[in-house]
Amino acid sequence: MTFSFFSAFAQEEDTARIRDPRAREKIRAAHAAYITERLELTSAEAEKFWPVYREYGEKRREVRQKLRNARRQGADDKSLLDLDLKIKQQELDLEKEYSKLLRNIVSPEKILKLRQAEADFRKLLLRQIQQRRRRN
Repeated sequence: MTFSFFSAFAQEEDTARIRDPRAREKIRAAHAAYITERLELTSAEAEKFWPVYREYGEKRREVRQKLRNARRQGADDKSLLDLDLKIKQQELDLEKEYSKLLRNIVSPEKILKLRQAEADFRKLLLRQIQQRRRRN
C-alpha cells in the first residue's frame, strides 16, 4: 500500500525556502508539535519517528532539486517531462521505503492519520501567512 501522505512534505520544502532561520525553526517546531499531538505519538514513538521522517524529507528534497536545477538550466520541455516522470517514480520508491520503516515505529492507523494531519497543518500555516500579509 502506498501512502500518499508523503506528498504533504511540501510544506517542509516551503519551510526550507524561508530565509529567516528563526521563522523557519519556529515553523519546524510547530509542525513537529502539531503532528506529534495529532498522531498521539508516545515519547518513545516520537523519538524514533522524527529522525526517519526528517530523513525522508531530506531525500525527497534532493530528488526534487534535480527538476528545479533542470528548469533553471533551461532544459527543453521533452527533457523536463521525462525527468518529471522519473522523479515521480523516485518519489514513489522513497514512499514505499519509508512507509515500511515507519510501520516498524508506529501503527498503520497513525500513518494514515498523518496524511490528514499534514494537510491540516499546511492549511493552518497558509491561513496564518495570508492573515499576516493582509495585516501588512
